[in-house]
Amino acid sequence: MAGLTEKKEKAKKEKSNKEESNKEKKKKDGEKNPYHHEYGVCSNVLYMLKKIRKYYPVLLVLIMVGIFSHSLVQYIAAFIGKFVIDIVQVQAAGAQKDFMPLIRVLAIACSIELVIMLLNAVTDNRIWVGMIYARLNIITERVRKALTIPYQMFEQPDVLDMEQKARQATGGNDNGIEGIIHGVYELGINIVLLAVTLVTVVVLDWRMLFVLGLVGLFQHLFFLYTVKKDRREVWDKLAPTWRKINYMEQSVQNFDFAKDIRLFSMKNWLSKKQHDVLMEKQNKMLYSRTLWIYNTIFANGMNMIATAVIYAVMILTVVNKDLSIGNFTLYLSLAMNFTSAMMNALVKLGTVRETSHEVSYFRSFMDMQTEEKPQESDAFLPLPKTGGYTFTFCNVCFRYEGAKADALHNLNLTFSTGERLAVVGLNGAGKTTFVKLLCRLYDPTEGEILLNGTDIRRFDRNEYYRLFAPVFQNVELFAFPMSENVSMLPPEKTDRDKSRECLIQAGMEEKLAGLKKGVDTELLKVIYDDGIDLSGGEKQKLALGRALYKDASIIVLDEPTAALDALAEYRLYCNFDQMIGQKSAVYISHRLSSTRFCHHIAMFKDGEIVEYGTHDELLQKDGSYAEMFHIQSQYYKKEGKEAVFE
Repeated sequence: MAGLTEKKEKAKKEKSNKEESNKEKKKKDGEKNPYHHEYGVCSNVLYMLKKIRKYYPVLLVLIMVGIFSHSLVQYIAAFIGKFVIDIVQVQAAGAQKDFMPLIRVLAIACSIELVIMLLNAVTDNRIWVGMIYARLNIITERVRKALTIPYQMFEQPDVLDMEQKARQATGGNDNGIEGIIHGVYELGINIVLLAVTLVTVVVLDWRMLFVLGLVGLFQHLFFLYTVKKDRREVWDKLAPTWRKINYMEQSVQNFDFAKDIRLFSMKNWLSKKQHDVLMEKQNKMLYSRTLWIYNTIFANGMNMIATAVIYAVMILTVVNKDLSIGNFTLYLSLAMNFTSAMMNALVKLGTVRETSHEVSYFRSFMDMQTEEKPQESDAFLPLPKTGGYTFTFCNVCFRYEGAKADALHNLNLTFSTGERLAVVGLNGAGKTTFVKLLCRLYDPTEGEILLNGTDIRRFDRNEYYRLFAPVFQNVELFAFPMSENVSMLPPEKTDRDKSRECLIQAGMEEKLAGLKKGVDTELLKVIYDDGIDLSGGEKQKLALGRALYKDASIIVLDEPTAALDALAEYRLYCNFDQMIGQKSAVYISHRLSSTRFCHHIAMFKDGEIVEYGTHDELLQKDGSYAEMFHIQSQYYKKEGKEAVFE
């Protein structure tokens, strides 16, 4: 048996080393984000058109109208110039001057152009409004998706990068989601204009079509080269930098950090850190701008060649075909429009391809597998309809992403309804990881956690969450009324009276009495100017009120009283223990104020349970728990009296 165990451990170690080696190799080889999938341009355009049809269907009609009206105005302008010049020539050659035909032509031309220009203005305005409206709804989709990502996944850098790039894709008018439709719109205008002016080039000299096409192709290829290099060397590498920038901006403006920043004189240090991060972005942006300067120079060179070719052909046509000034103006204008439309179409095609890449990141983020499938079944099992729950940890191991050792190793533990379990140990012993596994914020790397004999992964995660009312060490407030901060529900589902009662039970009665709006008082000053902040102790009491309001089967307190002194912590735990009645409770602490009234105590050390039993049993063992208890017992004494625990 010993030999078999050694073989298993050796195989496990070799597998771990191989995985680490593969990860390093992938990093060296520059492997792409494993969550990223590159969709085709046509697929992304159709995807966005479906989104538009969903949120703002009239926008599709506006785009079609805009494409034809913009193309038409340039085409008509060329003919107006010809007619005006022809009339002027006729009048100049005649003995009697009659400018009425010219006035009529100009009046008709101006009226037509005015109508088309007004149509274009209205269409463009509505298109921009419609696209922004659609983008805002898509942003809502992105945020909703982010809220469904399992907690464990959100700690992975690859997931954070995907979320950052999805955010970038929805971050502006010219970015991926909206930018691809603007690109398609402008591409459509140029394609239609290209089609209606093509005949002019063929009539003048079909060989010019070949030369202009070749020039346009060179410009397009250089544009694509610039886009790919810019994306590869700049934008794909900027996601971590954006994360750093966002973090620094949030940190220096976060009220919770303000005291430390000032009292520790961190201003210069943080300013330099932020400057260094911004310089990372600046260097990348300078490199990007240099690439586009080269592209602009090359594009202008190609335009000069195209213009020279057009003028050469036009001069030869005038000489050989005795072209009139009016026709010369018409053909020159249409030929220039053709060249401009071709160049712009190729550029817009490249722009569409680039924004399509951003849309691919957005879609990849939205397509990430976050809705879990139950093991061994096509459907989740319903939670047991019973008043009693038994949780069993069977050989559970958990290792954080990139870590070389398990945070929890070979954990075996049973915890039943109605029990009080104290999980104790020094910082870093694995207590919080245990809580996250119990609440299913994490899933085990190895082993399984059973609920009444069934692997908890066979239950819907959100339904499973309903079993727990957690109180964590760091209490986060939301810029909502106090009642909603307790219920953690929207206003229409919040029972204000129940919120107030829970806050009173948690020790907030005096605070509520001093507030004009009571439980309707807004917290924080983010949204409302008259919002209030709470002290550390008040936040902890509000968090206890949340746990009472949820009325879940299992209460989990993960060191919520770390900021209190030992005696105050003990009193709070005793009071709260009475509040929750017959419910189950898990008390997590590196101090031992909760252990005396708990049914069982699990002593954690280096990711393993080293001792398990009742308070008296563990004292009799005279092991790690007893040693910690005797060291801490001096802090649980009232002045001049014996220890609270004794």
